[in-house]
Amino acid sequence: MTRIVAGSVGGRSIAVPAKGTRPTSDRVREAIFSRLEHLDVLDGARVLDLYAGSGALGLEAASRGAVSVTLVDSARAAADVARKNVATLGLTGVRVTTESAERYAAALAGRAAGPGGTAGPVGAAGAVAGAPGAAAGHTGAAGGLDLVFLDPPYDLAEDDLAVVLTHLATPGVLADGAVVVVERSTRTPEPAWPQGLAPFARKDYGETAVHYAEPSGTAPSDSVGA
Repeated sequence: MTRIVAGSVGGRSIAVPAKGTRPTSDRVREAIFSRLEHLDVLDGARVLDLYAGSGALGLEAASRGAVSVTLVDSARAAADVARKNVATLGLTGVRVTTESAERYAAALAGRAAGPGGTAGPVGAAGAVAGAPGAAAGHTGAAGGLDLVFLDPPYDLAEDDLAVVLTHLATPGVLADGAVVVVERSTRTPEPAWPQGLAPFARKDYGETAVHYAEPSGTAPSDSVGA
């Protein structure tokens, strides 16, 4: 059983896709969010959850005070489960998009690099999502996302992950002080961090390695390996 650990809907159970996903365990999710609360990046955050699966990470963020959350997964079955979870929990400000992480991140980067330079949420093929007020989401004081989760399949090629990270590193996609959380296997290499993203911590939990990074130029919030 997967549940929301804490916050406004803490203790509530959520559904998980029957196959094709690898949900983050409650123990690991609790540890991730303990660090994020220590870093003070959750309250009022604009959050993007790529490779979202059930949406557990993004939904946990919404439960703990994030103001806007977008869940992205390329598998329609997973996206349908995430939508069901959003409805069941009754959380506001949470959207679900059926799209590949690479295409979604590329569209964000394109918006950030274009006129206006803001990285609001996008829908399929880069269109602005149709939810009321969606174009205004994910545009914090510094014009970007405050928190991004990437929990791809362990067999995702490192080059494919690097492409997504490169899009996220485009100026304007991330707000000043943003945090990027990447969950990988301990057997996979350190993510290939692009120019514009700097790692500041890693923590291992059994077979799971959780990497933390922030926009380059931001004072390190923690120490690598802490």
